[in-house]
Amino acid sequence: MNLTIKKSLYIFVAALSVTLFGCKRELDINKDPNKPDVSQGSPKLLFPAAVMSTAGRVGGELNIIGGIWSQFYTQSWSSSQYRTIDAYNLQSNDYNGSYTELFSGALVNYQYVIDTAKSRGDWNFYLMGTVMKAYTVEVLVDLYDKIPYSESLQGAANLNPKFDDGYSIYTDLLSKIDDALGKDFTAETNTPPGVTDLVFKGKMDMWIKFANTLKLKMYLRMVNAKPAEAQAGIQKLYSSGAKFLDADAAVAGFTETPDKQNPFYAYNIQRLNTTTNLRASKTFVSWLQASQDTLRLQYYYGTNTPIVINQGDYLGTDPTYGKATVLIQSATDPVELISTPESYFLQAEARLRYYSGDQTQSLYEKGVLAAFAETGNDGSGYIAPGGAYAFPVAGSFDQKLQAIIVQKWASLAYGCHALEAFFERNRTGYPKESTVYSNVPGYVPGQFVYSPNGVTGGAFPERLVYPNVERSRNTNTPAEVPITTPVWWAK
Repeated sequence: MNLTIKKSLYIFVAALSVTLFGCKRELDINKDPNKPDVSQGSPKLLFPAAVMSTAGRVGGELNIIGGIWSQFYTQSWSSSQYRTIDAYNLQSNDYNGSYTELFSGALVNYQYVIDTAKSRGDWNFYLMGTVMKAYTVEVLVDLYDKIPYSESLQGAANLNPKFDDGYSIYTDLLSKIDDALGKDFTAETNTPPGVTDLVFKGKMDMWIKFANTLKLKMYLRMVNAKPAEAQAGIQKLYSSGAKFLDADAAVAGFTETPDKQNPFYAYNIQRLNTTTNLRASKTFVSWLQASQDTLRLQYYYGTNTPIVINQGDYLGTDPTYGKATVLIQSATDPVELISTPESYFLQAEARLRYYSGDQTQSLYEKGVLAAFAETGNDGSGYIAPGGAYAFPVAGSFDQKLQAIIVQKWASLAYGCHALEAFFERNRTGYPKESTVYSNVPGYVPGQFVYSPNGVTGGAFPERLVYPNVERSRNTNTPAEVPITTPVWWAK
């Protein structure tokens, strides 16, 4: 990263406020003389600050990009805050803050935690730092394809680090996770993380499951570009007896108090002082209605019959748009890193691909039930024989995969976690793209539609452009490519 590293020793509340409320075009990359340097910290102090940097950005403004591009909600007809997202028209001066914070806030601190924990034989924090660094780097790779990695985080020692390709970065991350998993978690030198662990409150068995599930996700993301390596990696996970998440890897504990709200709510509602920017998209609503999924319609929109806006039609003349239903947001929702339903759907896909579908149906059903449970509902009737979400037992491989991924898409509307739905559609092509716009007869509920205000010639976005904070300072920044260019693993 080509910037002078700054990082203070703040935790939770301070981290949240710094992470969330910068201007969209902010640039705060200089060292603050009023705050201690990172080297004066400790893993216990810096780890929660780093986690909040990751959660605040991935679960905040990046979640909004993911949610709009995953067509869970769309720009309000009466405002303009997110028009550039709905028009696929993001520029290099947009969202510099997230890029900067994920490097100088999250990754710098994770690396300090990793290095310090290793020197002390503190394998608890070594694993925690390694997993969270891998998670954060993966998000950046999946957004930008190539990023500074092997030469990054050196501050003034290297102001022009090279950009590594996504595959090489994935390979190194997987190796580092394996190294961390191989440490002795019974050693006397280990430090109990306790409440400084904002994800699992010090339960190291859950961190091991998180590490395995993150590996599973990364290998599945490789299935198009590196199918043999993906299969070998997944089969090794299973043959080694790896356990996967059966509870959320999430940052919770948010409240209604300003500066303690979850980042999606804080960024979209508190920061803008309005509740009406994001409205019901016909794409998601029509799918829920076609499935008679009244439970989740009520959860997300407060009604079985939301008034919708066709995705991206913020300049449309439909007279109902002015009364379109607002997305319900809660200040207390968690930021999911990997959710329970996501874990089950990942496992279901792996068993479908490499184990002749053994356990696929049961894992799929666990995923659906867990997705309903997160919204406070029971989805058992939907997966029963004849139910709207019954697994297609007699279907083809593609039909079964589509069922898994579409249900995963629906689950990712919860928990400030929509960015993963954007990534997964780019990987799998599900939900499918509609051949007609959503206000035309013959539209299939839930299929994605291209925004009528889109500037990319009918092609959906696949990545973000490099921010000006990097391009203006690092001579090694790659030449710009259109945001419709797939990243290395995409279908």
